[in-house]
Amino acid sequence: MAPIPKGGTVAVTGSAGFIGGWVVKQLLDKGYRVRACVRDVSDEEKTGFLTSMPGHASGRLTLHAADLDTPGCFDEIFQGCHGVAHLSHVSSYDDEGYVKRVCDHIIDSVNRSGSVNRVVVTSSIAAVISEQDMQELVRRPVLFEGRYPDEQNPNRTTARGQGYSIGKVIAERAFSDAAHASGRWDAITCCPGDNVGPILARHQKERGPWQHHIETMLLGRYSQNIVGAYRPWYTVDVRDVAEAHIRMLERDGLKNGERFIAWSTETRNVEDVCASIDRLLPELGFAGATLVDPLPDKVKAREAQFRAIWGGCELRNDRIKDALGMEFRSLDESIRDCVESLITIGGVQPVLK
Repeated sequence: MAPIPKGGTVAVTGSAGFIGGWVVKQLLDKGYRVRACVRDVSDEEKTGFLTSMPGHASGRLTLHAADLDTPGCFDEIFQGCHGVAHLSHVSSYDDEGYVKRVCDHIIDSVNRSGSVNRVVVTSSIAAVISEQDMQELVRRPVLFEGRYPDEQNPNRTTARGQGYSIGKVIAERAFSDAAHASGRWDAITCCPGDNVGPILARHQKERGPWQHHIETMLLGRYSQNIVGAYRPWYTVDVRDVAEAHIRMLERDGLKNGERFIAWSTETRNVEDVCASIDRLLPELGFAGATLVDPLPDKVKAREAQFRAIWGGCELRNDRIKDALGMEFRSLDESIRDCVESLITIGGVQPVLK
């Protein structure tokens, strides 16, 4: 299908979020018209940073209330749009039927619009690497777009903590199948890595695990168990993820159902992320933080094994670099800018020497 026209109109779900806010900002910077979808347009705490953008004053950015759980809530918003960047999270990933129904709400509005050419669906690396049995990572250690978790494993259930990964796979397939059935629009999937980088609004410091984890480091205590057993951070700068979404909307030659992993392939253990803060910002005088490891003893006993399994994985991003011309910021830049934004925008007061 056709990419969206330059300067066209794009609806962004989840616009108040960490990635969504950057997608809105970069779309405006590139000259697009944006319809920012949020749950409550009157919630100044979450929308004030959007209304302060220059595009809002001119009318090129408009805010729209939409509740994902309500059928038809996007019907009027999507009318006349050329593209949709769907970044919003559902309320729960523990009910597969509910996840599919929410996808259908958005899909129905896309079909009714008569104008949307392309939808970019935000998935996650969880839909690539989240295995119930870590030995599957030993058997299939190359982490690339064609890889999915072992869906035949009987323990891959929401009760075993796999709901998020399962829900993201459901969403990817729901949109690509619907686009194929329509024959009028296409769906492209973005699977971001662990998002690090600057926040745009105070509430975002707690609306994503990675920036919040850096916040806890600044406050003096942080946890190992953010992503499971001893996995290093598989990072990407949030600004690069936003850029990837826009290039997926713009780029000719993409095919319905294509998925792209957005990560730099740079990895770092959590304790080394914490140590990076003082190295990158020595002027701050950061006192450091205590690592709290709440994992069960049986998991702690296998730390070396888990680190070896993750260390044996090969992260690939050649497909997104080749197809979209992407280049990725360094993790050092992402950490530095995240810390400075947490202090200046988020109001975080770090522990100092």
